[in-house]
Amino acid sequence: MMPPSRRAQSFVHTEADQARYRQLGYWPDKTAIDFLEQAVARFPDKTAIRDHRHAYTFRQLAQLVERCACGLLEMGIAPGDVVSFQLPNWCEWVILHYAATRIGAISNPLIPIYRGRELASMLNQARPKLLVVPRTFRGFSYPDMIAGMRERLPDIPHLLVVGREEPDTWEAFMAQAWEELPVRARLDAYRPHPDDPTELIFTSSTTGMPKGVLHTHNTLNGPIVAWADRMGVTHEDVFHMASTFGHQTGFLYGVRLPTMLGATAVYQDVWDPAEFVAWVDAFRISVTNGATPFLYDFIHAPNLAEHDVSSLRIWGCYGAPIPRPVIRQALAAIPGCKVLAGWGQTENALVTVTRPDDPPEKLTTTDGIAFPGMEVRVVRPDGSRCNPGEEGDLQCRGAQLFIGYWRDEALTRSSFTEDGWFITGDRAVMDAVGYIKITGRTKDIIIRGGENIPVAYVEDVLHEHPAIQAAALVAKPDERLQERAVAFVILKPGSATLTLADLQAFLEAKGVAKPYWPEELRVVEAFPRTPSGKIQKYILREWAKQPAAPTE
Repeated sequence: MMPPSRRAQSFVHTEADQARYRQLGYWPDKTAIDFLEQAVARFPDKTAIRDHRHAYTFRQLAQLVERCACGLLEMGIAPGDVVSFQLPNWCEWVILHYAATRIGAISNPLIPIYRGRELASMLNQARPKLLVVPRTFRGFSYPDMIAGMRERLPDIPHLLVVGREEPDTWEAFMAQAWEELPVRARLDAYRPHPDDPTELIFTSSTTGMPKGVLHTHNTLNGPIVAWADRMGVTHEDVFHMASTFGHQTGFLYGVRLPTMLGATAVYQDVWDPAEFVAWVDAFRISVTNGATPFLYDFIHAPNLAEHDVSSLRIWGCYGAPIPRPVIRQALAAIPGCKVLAGWGQTENALVTVTRPDDPPEKLTTTDGIAFPGMEVRVVRPDGSRCNPGEEGDLQCRGAQLFIGYWRDEALTRSSFTEDGWFITGDRAVMDAVGYIKITGRTKDIIIRGGENIPVAYVEDVLHEHPAIQAAALVAKPDERLQERAVAFVILKPGSATLTLADLQAFLEAKGVAKPYWPEELRVVEAFPRTPSGKIQKYILREWAKQPAAPTE
């Protein structure tokens, strides 16, 4: 018997919608725990997850999940409570996520690059009962960061540190012999429902205030079922993920999808194309998903010719149509691999994607066609549909949509049209058969290597610099990363100079994540403006393409 749902009420999916999604199979009506138990029953001794230091079979993974879940209960964590974790792509991430899920808690993955300013905002919204961080990652001390920002944080009852060595708080926590066994009988009382919230994940906002996106098991499992069906992946595939699990791509297609299939997943915590090439050969990796720069790096890897990468058969590149030269080089390097383009958001996962048998022109000129269960439309300002090839505002609706923004019904309602379409904030054109191409954004965001840079947020911090009178951040095209951020600034009278190094040191001191920093600085005497005084950023973007900024 299925337990009752603790799902928060939401107008996004009506009761009629939900019934239709179930009837047509868009919602599998299973939880992540159901899929994990199915994988254990089918492939108990098969490797489930592997990273640099650890590898666990499905049986071992399930045992660790149950042990961790009991520990969470001992901490006093209850169904509906939030568990936040700012971990790299490590096996501990997966164990903790499934353990929180096992007792009906809500997982709140946080991207490892976040620093004090962004992290404080997210944790104050989430108000977790537990925060889990690494002791160090890429030379950075996370406990020191947390200690230094305690005054800006809410009361978080528990902190665990993953040191990846004995003894440490995570290792000590997992080593405890929890009482009140047998474990399964104890945990079954907390088993979640497919309509319960399972993920709280933050996304960039144009205002700088991160938005908490809430998903249920059904709204998350729907996308991976659709993706698996379209791509024809099975338990025999070996999945790779280097995109952070704190992004929806890493979370769904690196963690949830392999478990659903009973497939092996191989994780990189830091993207290294040469290491990936060697791992494809060693582990026979067949599927990977990530931003287009990963594919660019792969085809330029120094050791590509030294390894057998023929096992690769699917490579998903999302965020922008793939340049034709990259496609040609990729097909030459891995002729048996299907390269895919797609578009999606935190609120709706991957909505459109090309098909494996699509011709190259679809890969290089479109962002794909919608999955079953999802609809997309391109509309004019008055809400009427655009003609094929006509640019307009992109909207979507369907089974993969989130159930709302965290504790913000007003923001949720304002993000939908009166007839129930989600306002994506992207501009697009659609062809006669339904393929879309993203042409721009109505929201002011730069996308650098798949990472959203919230422009208004960075500009606000730049204006805090004592030498800056005015600042504007714009995108500059980049062959590898798609876009880089360029800061145009006007200095205050009496301020002699400002260097990029000075500016980046200031942002670091302010706790701004490094990927958000401008990578180029242009000092100008004035901004191009409209008659009403608004900065004409389209002109700044043209200036950014030039070797040097104009002086007037």
